[in-house]
Amino acid sequence: MRSDMMKLDFGGGGAICTIMNGIPPKSTEFVDAPLPRGFAEAPATWLPYVREGLSLAVVDKALSDGRISLAELDRLALSRKTLAHRRGLGFLTPDQSDRFSRLLRIIEEAEATFGDRGTAHTWLRRPTTLLDGEAPLDRLDTDIGTRQVEAILGRIAHGLAA
Repeated sequence: MRSDMMKLDFGGGGAICTIMNGIPPKSTEFVDAPLPRGFAEAPATWLPYVREGLSLAVVDKALSDGRISLAELDRLALSRKTLAHRRGLGFLTPDQSDRFSRLLRIIEEAEATFGDRGTAHTWLRRPTTLLDGEAPLDRLDTDIGTRQVEAILGRIAHGLAA
């Protein structure tokens, strides 16, 4: 952990993200820990970490857990060439962290909405007429597209025709 890293302390001796997820976002020591969650549930707690730049360990864990493929990451948030460059530094820039956290947030929301990871991942990758024939995941490259996908997930979660 870098010495200038911002840390939220709520009296328990650890950052709230550490308390909530068991892993500080900048940690490079994931060692079989689950992928940090909370982007959908408590995005404000991640704000200082996104602003500073997330650890590449978070990206690696999302890839190894099958949340997102390398090709999807390349297309939506972080090119392979940039990823290779960032590996030498160990963390993402704030802009890259913002784009990546947007992907994780929507993936988490879809998993919560459908209650099943496999169903959520299939839905995210299946083209739909509601998005002019695009898959929801393909819309996550922009804020406008992300809002469209969030609206559809909200309708599904509330039992409305989507």
